[in-house]
Amino acid sequence: MPDLISIATRKSPLAMKQTELVLAWLKNRLPGREHTILPLSTRVDERLNWSLEKRGDIGLFTKELEEALIDKRAGLAVHSAKDLPTRFQNNLAIAGYLPRASANDVLVQRTGLKEVKKIASSSPRRRAQVRLIHPNTEWTAIRGNVGTRLQKVAEGLEEIDASLLAAAGLDRLDIKSHKGLDFVELSIEECVPAPGQAAIAIQCREEDLEVYKDLFCEKTKLAVTLEREFLARLGGGCQTPVGAYYDGKHFHTYHPESGYTVFEVKLNELGKIDAALDKMLKDLNLKGS
Repeated sequence: MPDLISIATRKSPLAMKQTELVLAWLKNRLPGREHTILPLSTRVDERLNWSLEKRGDIGLFTKELEEALIDKRAGLAVHSAKDLPTRFQNNLAIAGYLPRASANDVLVQRTGLKEVKKIASSSPRRRAQVRLIHPNTEWTAIRGNVGTRLQKVAEGLEEIDASLLAAAGLDRLDIKSHKGLDFVELSIEECVPAPGQAAIAIQCREEDLEVYKDLFCEKTKLAVTLEREFLARLGGGCQTPVGAYYDGKHFHTYHPESGYTVFEVKLNELGKIDAALDKMLKDLNLKGS
């Protein structure tokens, strides 16, 4: 492995910030190796008029980064874990995860509203759950980075009253407030996060896995692996309205057929995930793939 290793990332402010966090983490744990950032544009970033729901966004945010790993332009790739497909090809693997941030969703709404009439979100999962809180709300799609979305809501563009964002993204960008907006954090019970939400995933080639496998957060790895396997068992991707979140003691799930459900799960090793999932899917009466 070369002494200088490129880390592939998307160019958005949040993606760059997350990659900087990975760089700092590796600097303390691999002092003999230098890392540099390789910012890449993805097709979905370049085509803001695309409907993610219509296209199905499995791999849309990750394809170009994975290609950089496969052709060895990069040695690592940094992703938001929730954007990753549940199965990889071409001998790629997860090297690990940084310690997870808050996984909650945040309803960002214009200040002073008596009623939220129109919420912008491209996420079927968020729509399905927040519709239970705001049943009479009209829904529309929204694209763009975090700052762009906040500005659109604040200015009431297209009569948008609110949008939904991840608390982790706001925290990493150090956004604690925005003129003209109120931030309302939703509980896990109100809106179960996407599998892997708030976790930063580091991807590598399988041949390099030995170098990185013990460098990252085991607690986050266990939780996110359970959540991603739950989604994989259901045959779902990012456009499936499924929520799954493991807090170390309880596994919170949302599925349109079963609603919100919570299980007490004692899990301390990856080898027990299959048995835990078998029982939960049976209790939920959901058909696994």
